[in-house]
Amino acid sequence: MNEGTQATRILVVDDEHSICRALTISFSRAGYDVRAVESAEDAVQLLHREHFDCLVVDLRMPEMSGDELFEIAASVQPHLRQRTIITTGDGSERAQELIAACGCASLGKPFDLSDLLDLTRQLTLRVRDARA
Repeated sequence: MNEGTQATRILVVDDEHSICRALTISFSRAGYDVRAVESAEDAVQLLHREHFDCLVVDLRMPEMSGDELFEIAASVQPHLRQRTIITTGDGSERAQELIAACGCASLGKPFDLSDLLDLTRQLTLRVRDARA
């Protein structure tokens, strides 16, 4: 990254601490500015206070589902409608319908970190180019 270039900001939302930690490490090593939270409520607060270039959100969380959080995120930061990745271990038809309704990119758990980084790179490439 060039000096003076702002890092692409990623918000990770997953109720599993180990996933938040692993994604924070992976995104940071790849040069992203990453924030990770374990609740949708915390994510909503951050979305109202800070700008994010990409959202990575778990579909199944206890207090609010990822598709519900996606709708809130897209209303607060409309560019996230095209820059959200939904992750899920739920392979049910209903889960696939929810993801399809959002029109988001998705990855099934467990996923390969390189696949997540590649997908994030694809979604955020224009952000970095615009800042260069």
